[in-house]
Amino acid sequence: MSENPGAHQIRFDIATMQPDQNDTIFALASGAGRAGIAVVRVSGPACRFVLETMAGRTPVPRRMDLCRLRHPDSGDVLDEALVVFFPGPGSFTGEDVAELHIHGGQAVVSAVLAALGDIPGCRLAAPGEFSRRALLNGKMDLSAVEGLGDLIDAETDMQRRQAMRQMSGELRNAVERWRGTLIDASAFIEAELDFADEGDVPDDLRERALALVVSVADDLRREIARARNGERIRSGLTVVIAGPPNAGKSTLLNALARRDVAIVSDIPGTTRDTIEVHWSLAGVPVTLVDTAGLRDSPDPIEQEGVRRARDRAQNADVVLSLRAFDSHTEHLRSPGVVVIPIRTKVDLEERGRREGTGADELALSAATGEGIDALVARLESIARDIVGDGGLVTRERHREAFAGALSALDRAISAGPDHPSELLAEDIRLAMRYLGRITGTVDVEDVLDRLFAGFCIGK
Repeated sequence: MSENPGAHQIRFDIATMQPDQNDTIFALASGAGRAGIAVVRVSGPACRFVLETMAGRTPVPRRMDLCRLRHPDSGDVLDEALVVFFPGPGSFTGEDVAELHIHGGQAVVSAVLAALGDIPGCRLAAPGEFSRRALLNGKMDLSAVEGLGDLIDAETDMQRRQAMRQMSGELRNAVERWRGTLIDASAFIEAELDFADEGDVPDDLRERALALVVSVADDLRREIARARNGERIRSGLTVVIAGPPNAGKSTLLNALARRDVAIVSDIPGTTRDTIEVHWSLAGVPVTLVDTAGLRDSPDPIEQEGVRRARDRAQNADVVLSLRAFDSHTEHLRSPGVVVIPIRTKVDLEERGRREGTGADELALSAATGEGIDALVARLESIARDIVGDGGLVTRERHREAFAGALSALDRAISAGPDHPSELLAEDIRLAMRYLGRITGTVDVEDVLDRLFAGFCIGK
């Protein structure tokens, strides 16, 4: 343990209740557990002192150097490591940054982290604090930080591509383009206000300003219309398997998951609660949900299972409705929910009955695998139709900011020619303020704590 009792405690600035930016922070940036190599990241004003103290020197910037790491007090050798130094502001955080590439044994990692904590002014980083410093030092905007967080959490290729687009500035560039257009519109209105009596001021300044406002409003309306696409790529789709008892729901879940997830039994009502499996479908993350059999039952536990099944089905993106529709399953046809009727256990049917399959109905046997590939293909097609090509919006706060900006612009557009120029200018400024929330130029303090709380300690 460190002899410095405050070494590992996070100090906060009293005025802002944010972690002290004058501290030098450190953290394990690679995954925890036994590994060949572990990476420890250090950032802050004492970074060079840390290197001089533990490695004996500050390496040539951006060049790996083999150094012996020693404890700052005892001088004991902790490890032989590859050390690289990134002087600020040309680093990820904008501060002096060092990376210690050490051997990945738990004892080595613990010893190096403890030694760093014994150096005055150094402390363990808070979750996301490296990225937060990058934001505060102007190395990244808020939308890029969100893209970085999504990239770390990406589980499918489509999530990865969307996160890369956002991290590389696709959303920021669009927002800055719209803000630039609105600045031009605002300049026209201000000229009309300030120089209305001047003879050389054009008469059509308001019309030119409104034309720019309309162009931005149209773009925002289009992005809001497909906002759910990007959010679904990030959060995933929900596919619910529903139907009466013994319709083969659990067997179908196991077949799609390609492993035994749910208990399969001939006894009706075996599944009492929902069972979830995470799945990738055409690059889209999917939560596949098995539910209790839909039927009337005197058992209060089974009644609760049926209630949960109906609730999940009504809030799903896709419902696999087994064994056609009856009084218990007809309600699954909710607005916005894609329902695929499925006739199961066709391997037990007489061959002549298979000719009665409806146009939209799929016939399959989870036991033999018949029809499973056709079902997966149908689901992949539906998933691609639902998410489309994504969009700029990936989070609810983006959609809310776009909606706020559009509301202000629509108010300016619909006010008519008698609308006072002062109010028109204020609506444009309000729209620009909403857009500024996307990249973090205004009103984001409450967003930062929620955002970085979900980051890794070393990021």
